[in-house]
Amino acid sequence: MSKSESKIKTFRGPRNFRLRLVLATLSGKAIKIEKIRSNDLNPGLKDYEVSFLRLLESVTNGSVIEISYTGTTVIYKPGLIIGGNLIHQCPDSKPVGYFLESMLYLAPFSKKKFSIIFKGITSSKIDASIESIRWGIIPIMEKFGVREVSIHTLKRGSPPLGGGEVHLICNTLLSSPLTLHALEVPKISSVRGVAYCTRVSPSIVNRMIDEVRKVLKPIGCEVNITADVWRGENSGKSPGFGLTLAAESKKNNWRFISEDIGSNGELPEDVANSCCLKLLKEISESGCCGRNQLVFAMVYMCIGKEDIGRLKVHKAQIDDDLIWKLRDIKEVLGAEFYFKDSDDQDQNQLIATVKGIGFTNSSKKIA
Repeated sequence: MSKSESKIKTFRGPRNFRLRLVLATLSGKAIKIEKIRSNDLNPGLKDYEVSFLRLLESVTNGSVIEISYTGTTVIYKPGLIIGGNLIHQCPDSKPVGYFLESMLYLAPFSKKKFSIIFKGITSSKIDASIESIRWGIIPIMEKFGVREVSIHTLKRGSPPLGGGEVHLICNTLLSSPLTLHALEVPKISSVRGVAYCTRVSPSIVNRMIDEVRKVLKPIGCEVNITADVWRGENSGKSPGFGLTLAAESKKNNWRFISEDIGSNGELPEDVANSCCLKLLKEISESGCCGRNQLVFAMVYMCIGKEDIGRLKVHKAQIDDDLIWKLRDIKEVLGAEFYFKDSDDQDQNQLIATVKGIGFTNSSKKIA
């Protein structure tokens, strides 16, 4: 084995595929992912994973990507993050959020400002929707010093055919993120959201809004849901509807997110009810940030200055998926989280502590 090959970090299986590639890009370390679905009937990379690799290649300069003949092994040697103006066509197998979310890790550490138009499906049952990222991830980025990020929905595209367009703009270029100290669990003051539909009757949106108000009325918070009805060319190629809710705190602007979309034969009331229950569960089983924001916050804490960052988390958030992600973060970045019991009366809360690796934006230096 050559010296260059021995330095490559090796991972197995498709788990955390995007995160591993993003961490490698930020750290500048080469990685190898092998045995990707090697025992499946259709082994190797899926079309959306290949599309993600192409996107990474577009926003970086000098990256080398080697894919084996069977598609079960990928070697990725990252280059410099350069950003720029791009248009990316997402496959119908994954929504725009799958690609956009990962770009937010890289955008502030680019040579040029990010401006990417993503085309495809804008909502999904599994992956994050545009509103979920806009209301959930962007406020987290602001806490680390990334102030000028915006996501604009130009066209909304429901599954399965999509036809949506989303524009990501990041004008903030950082050398390194700020250190986070978040030790106070936020108190919810209001719930806002958006109920949207494409190519179906607007009455569906009204039915979802009525159900949300009915379910959330007992909690005593202000509830403000916006109706977002899309018609004509901007409504994509498929009929569909969905709902995204965000519970907000007045202090420090923390938010908890839940979302759901309608599937075949599903009633709008059922979607709204499910979304409300998810939100209440998210609030009750979260620390300072929700499950869909936690990994993002942890990665930014790790690549911060050589200082101790602290974040309060709920014991319910430490599941198998998070542990695997933390292992990958330790493997690539060399940063390890230490969890200890919180000093307050709530025994379900823990304080996650990590020392930043002192990451500096090499792309900005060269610029």
